This record gives sequence, C-alpha cells and structure tokens, in this order.
Amino acid sequence: MSRLIVVSNRVSAPTDPAAGSAGGLAMALSAALRKYDGLWFGWSGETCETFTGALKTEDRAGVTVALVDLEAQDVDEYYNGYANKTLWPLFHHRVDLTAYERSYGEGYERVNRRFAEVLRPLIQPDDLIWIHDYHMIPMARELRRLGVKNRIGFFLHTPWPVRQLLVTLPFHRRLVESLFDYDLIGFHTAEWRDLLEDYVLHEVGGERLADGRVEAFGRAPQLGVFPIGIDVEGFLAARDSVLGRRTYDRMAASAAFRSMLVGVDRLDYSKGLEERLLGYEQFLQDNPDRRGQVFLLQVTPLSRDDVDTYQDIRARLDALAGRINGAFADMDWQPIRYLNRTYRRDQLAGMYRAARVGLVTPLRDGMNLVAKEFVAAQDPEDPGVLVLSRFAGAAAELGDALIVNPYAREEMSDALRRALAMPREERIARWQGLMAAVRASDVGLWRDRYVAALRGD
Repeated sequence: MSRLIVVSNRVSAPTDPAAGSAGGLAMALSAALRKYDGLWFGWSGETCETFTGALKTEDRAGVTVALVDLEAQDVDEYYNGYANKTLWPLFHHRVDLTAYERSYGEGYERVNRRFAEVLRPLIQPDDLIWIHDYHMIPMARELRRLGVKNRIGFFLHTPWPVRQLLVTLPFHRRLVESLFDYDLIGFHTAEWRDLLEDYVLHEVGGERLADGRVEAFGRAPQLGVFPIGIDVEGFLAARDSVLGRRTYDRMAASAAFRSMLVGVDRLDYSKGLEERLLGYEQFLQDNPDRRGQVFLLQVTPLSRDDVDTYQDIRARLDALAGRINGAFADMDWQPIRYLNRTYRRDQLAGMYRAARVGLVTPLRDGMNLVAKEFVAAQDPEDPGVLVLSRFAGAAAELGDALIVNPYAREEMSDALRRALAMPREERIARWQGLMAAVRASDVGLWRDRYVAALRGD
C-alpha cells in the first residue's frame, strides 16, 4: 500500500489524540497518516540564521512529523508577506487590503522551492502527496522540476477569487499555471471550482474536454468538490465530556434566564465581525422589548497581531463593542461579552449548546466549521438556531439555517428576531436537516473521498 505524505505550512498533528483541544482536521489527517504509514511535512514555526534544510523528525501519537526551520526573511516575505498580505486578502475579495510587493512574491517562490528540495529525498516512488492551502500553491511545480512523478493533490481551504479580481495580482497567470502541475485540485464548493474554470477558459485560452475537464498549459488536472466537515463523533464526545458539560452548566447559569447568542471567530476582517455587531446593535434598536433578555457572547481569539491590518480591526472592534455596551447596558445587564482568548474544543461545545442562536456571518469564508460545530452541539429536543452568512462555504450545504446577507444590518436584525421567536417544532425540524448535512460531510468521509480520488479509485 502506498504511503500518504501530507504537506502544509504548519503541522498540527496532535501529540495526544484524546486531547479536547485537538482540531477535527488534524485528527482526520493524523488518522490517515497512521493508516497509510505516512508523513506530515511542514514549517516548524521556528526561525534560523541561515537556511540549511535540516530536518527535525518526531513521532506524534503514531504520526511521523518532519519539520524544517526558515530564515526570518523567509517568514517575513513568504508567510507574513505573500501568504497573509497578498493571497489571503485577494482570495477574500479585499483588494483594498492586498499588498503587491515583488519581494513578497520572490520569497513565496523561494520558500516553496526550499520546501520541495527538503521534501524530495523523503519521497518514495509510490507515495501519494497531498498539499494543503494557499501557502503552497507552487509546491507541485517545484517537485516536478526535481523529477517527482508521483500523484500530487492540492486542497484549497479558502475561497477562490473571481477572475476580475484575480487578474489584479501581478503574475497571476504564473500562479494559476503552477496549479496545473497537480493531478487533483480540490475545493469546498462547486462555485469556487467554477471560478477557477472561468479564469482558465476566459483568461488563458483553456479548453473544456469531452470528459468535462479543463485543459490549459498542456495539462488537464482533475478539479473536484470536497466539502470538508467536522469529526462528528469526536465533537459529540467533547460536548458530552466532563468539561463540556461543566462549561454548558456555567454558561446556562451565567445566562440567568436570558437568551444567549454566540459567535466564535478568529480575529480577521473576512469574518464580518464589525457587521455582526452593527446588526446586533440594529436588533437592539428595533426591539426595545428584548433589551435585558438577550446577550451576545463573542469569542474572538487574536491572530496575526503583527500585521497592521489586524491591529486596526482589533481597535475598531474594541471601540464598537464598548460603544454598544455604553449605549444599551443596564446595571444588571451587558449586551455584549467580548472575549479575546482561545478555548478548548470541549469548552466551545458547551458554549454552543447553551446558546439559543449561533451567529456565523462572514463576509467571505472557506467552509467555516464553526457552523457545523454549532449544529452538532445542540440538544436534539430543544436546539438553537443557526444564523449563517450566504458567503460562507457552509451555506451551500446548510440550507436549513437562517441564511443572511451580513452587509445588511436590517436583515441581520430581522433574522435575530425570527430566531429568538422560532417555535420548538420548527427549530427541531431545521436542526434535523442541518445535522443530516453535518454527518454527510464528516471530516473522515471528506478525507477518504479525497484520497480515493487522488489515487484514481
């Protein structure tokens, strides 16, 4: 049986599979690597004075991990620069925040070349290679230049941008051409696959073949749709764990007969956090009878705090939450509880279960697994309501949620009022449809479907 080699910017294989903080994606990939006697390769997160390509290998709960250090300049240009200041905002349609600097692009290609050179000696002839996310789009091209003939797959965890915005990227054709060195390119949704096809057909003169594939640059990789999910059984176990139940009890007691709304999002401009708070403010203005009866728990762990854009959004959110609390709070009630810290998966499950409404309202997002976690955490006999942005990848699967346009604060206000007033029978019916969709896209099924397609089964 061929081995599986997983390549990602950061390696998240858990040291303890039983840990409640381990993410579903890490658990699923780790299980696959144990099954296929595989290897997980990526950046160590550490810097070195001079890049040597020296590998650090270790065993993490039966998974072999291979890590390499990068120079500080590499991190600045490849990771902080091209990945987070160029591709991330562009792929999320924030051209106004996209930084186009030649040194960033040079660093991005240099690091991908270095990764390929370090990985090449570890590759055996029958290995399957699965590369993840926008940090490593050119990896297959660099491996092919080194003579690697193995089947190589790529999965994009973010949206793909529309052609009219992608062409604002200098050397956009070169970036897309490097994708065509993969055998399989995977997306969360058919929309994002179709956007890549649109670019290829209209920008570089590609052709659609009789079998439905698109050919360009002399190659015709398979383009597939593989909506990622959560580890359903693992999340249910976390919800029902001692800490999960304890967190639920704490939050239920803290609500004190009030209805809790919950949002859990990494600090990022793509998550629509400002728009969410403004929509909630509109709800409080539109529904004075609800004041004192509802509160929003917004959990927002900090991320990329060394990037100016993220410092700016943090300051704006702090000010906005303070303004809303100042305008509406009473002596025994605060409308927003705003927390900048990280919680374990079992703690989050308890929070979700205690909430009457889950708010997942990004402006543009990948799948957004918080939506699926919220659904899985609910009490089947008395579930909460999911309010979901139409611009999240999950909206393609979770049609029984209340789907909203997060840019329209009145629409957000109406959805909150409807969610809080929704009869139990309707909540149960909607939850049953949502939970069926969550189970159908379990992360283990996602992993197995992708690997089978990469193998050509």
